[in-house]
Amino acid sequence: MADLNLIFNRRPILITGPCTYESKNQFTAVASQLPNLNINFIRGGAYKPRTSPESFQGYGLDGLKAMYKIAKRFKLYLVSEIMDSESLKLAHPYVDVIQVGSRNMSSFGLLKKIGKLTSKSQKPILLKRGFSSTLKELISASKYIEKEGNNNIIFCLRGIRTFEQIDSSFRNTPDLASIIELKEMTKYPVIFDPSHSAGNSRYVIPISRAALTIGSDGLIIECHPKPSKAKSDNNQQLTIAQLKDLLNSINY
Repeated sequence: MADLNLIFNRRPILITGPCTYESKNQFTAVASQLPNLNINFIRGGAYKPRTSPESFQGYGLDGLKAMYKIAKRFKLYLVSEIMDSESLKLAHPYVDVIQVGSRNMSSFGLLKKIGKLTSKSQKPILLKRGFSSTLKELISASKYIEKEGNNNIIFCLRGIRTFEQIDSSFRNTPDLASIIELKEMTKYPVIFDPSHSAGNSRYVIPISRAALTIGSDGLIIECHPKPSKAKSDNNQQLTIAQLKDLLNSINY
């Protein structure tokens, strides 16, 4: 496999995969396509911080291990969220890039433990902006990881909560202008999540193009073999064919 840090120096950084691991067949259907598309990172959720406790919560450590095994089979790096300190020690060996989700951006105890645990390995940490957080708060959150010894951080903008959500077909307001401002404030890569910004697959491609035009260092995009059958976020996940259309539209 290619060196992880060398891959992160390429532009654009592209991360894609299903919102949630559902089965070996589902995850393999996406993973098997990515090497031919020159994509090195696959994302997938094993621990799912859902808005409702009645929603599917993921398969936990068993799901994470299954994703990791499939990712390695296709020589891919796995990006996945670890939600809490209790899961961290058991889960982190099966994740190549640890994602800190929007709701955990301000979980400072978790950030400190992640920083300390990965201080020697310098495992990359993908830190998402809280949907009601300022850019200064995002940068301050990253310092909890830095101070414990890990300086290998990627920022991710994923849309914010505004008054537009009162009457908008977007799940969040895409914080596209923040790409410009955040890149002036930090030395770390800044990538964009058009899937959670839009909440609707028909907006993902134009938002992706806009983000890269403005200066985003990459994208993290949800992709599912059959989005209509997905157990979570089915409206915002692209099909494989739509993912290929996106790649063509950005000349990747």
